[in-house]
Amino acid sequence: MLVTAFALWRVSKATRWQVCGELVWEAPTTERVVALTFDDGPEAGHVEEVLGVLHDRDARATFFLTGRGIEADPVDAARIVAAGHEVGNHSYSHRRMLLRSDEFIRTEIEETDRLIRALGVTGEILFRPPYGKKLVGLPWYLAQHHRKTVMWTIDAETDPSRGVDPTSIADHVVANVYPGAIVLFHVLASSRASERRALPLVLDRLAALGYRFVTVSSLL
Repeated sequence: MLVTAFALWRVSKATRWQVCGELVWEAPTTERVVALTFDDGPEAGHVEEVLGVLHDRDARATFFLTGRGIEADPVDAARIVAAGHEVGNHSYSHRRMLLRSDEFIRTEIEETDRLIRALGVTGEILFRPPYGKKLVGLPWYLAQHHRKTVMWTIDAETDPSRGVDPTSIADHVVANVYPGAIVLFHVLASSRASERRALPLVLDRLAALGYRFVTVSSLL
């Protein structure tokens, strides 16, 4: 039972596989484009700083926001949209969507969709599961509604052995990026100051290598 539980836990957080539906973690291209994605929030106090960094470098990004975050800070959520960035659905409560009822999954996704639409967003709304966790129920719901599950190629902090200072984070991202990659950041959280300081380093270094920064929808 322990072995089975461990195997299911590993499967639940796989970035390149799920039991059903469409899963994306990269785009097949030789063009030097990359999608930067920012999970959680919005959290008051950090949105303006991040938007400024992106604006100064003519970069577009995808913000996977929670419904609860949009309700708590609708002004900053609206600023993200007004600045031309993409907003995706990251659930309402940011609770792990494992072993949840159909009603729980539906409410978490649809309530957040409603809040995103209220910001003026039209077209497809991409979805990223909280903590990247997914098993049968969530992928089944998304597949039935023709929704993509968006994961990532590189997590800005997946290599703790390199430390969490901004330079080390930037080194990790730049060393692993390639055309069509999707990069995960958590720059809107107060606890992720190092990632916020790493963001301009990543943008500048990748731009020097000829990369452009686009939304996930544009990348796909």
